[in-house]
Amino acid sequence: MALYEHVVISRQDISPQQAEALNDQLKHLIEEGGGAVAKIEYWGLRNLTYRIKKNRKGHYSLLAIDAPADIVKEMERQLSINEDVLRYMTVRVEELDLELSPILARRDRDRERRDDAPQF
Repeated sequence: MALYEHVVISRQDISPQQAEALNDQLKHLIEEGGGAVAKIEYWGLRNLTYRIKKNRKGHYSLLAIDAPADIVKEMERQLSINEDVLRYMTVRVEELDLELSPILARRDRDRERRDDAPQF
């Protein structure tokens, strides 16, 4: 099986729970096809660089996938017909990076700085 990193951007109108449900649907689809999802990261509602279908923001998610190519193709087909999905991108990688992505690592680092700041 091949290793992939997959990013999904969904509409700003949906709730974070609906974005997480979309991730769960993708995970279920991949596992049914004999693949595995090593990591799912929900990055939250973030600003887009440019408008996509009249949206200025989107819910970002990252999935680290170990699956056959036909399952990934089916996942992309289903995402292309889903009205809640603005964009998606799948990239084949040599090995999966299971550590925290730079986006979440920065968020945690900023949170630690605020917690360590002296309280007046």
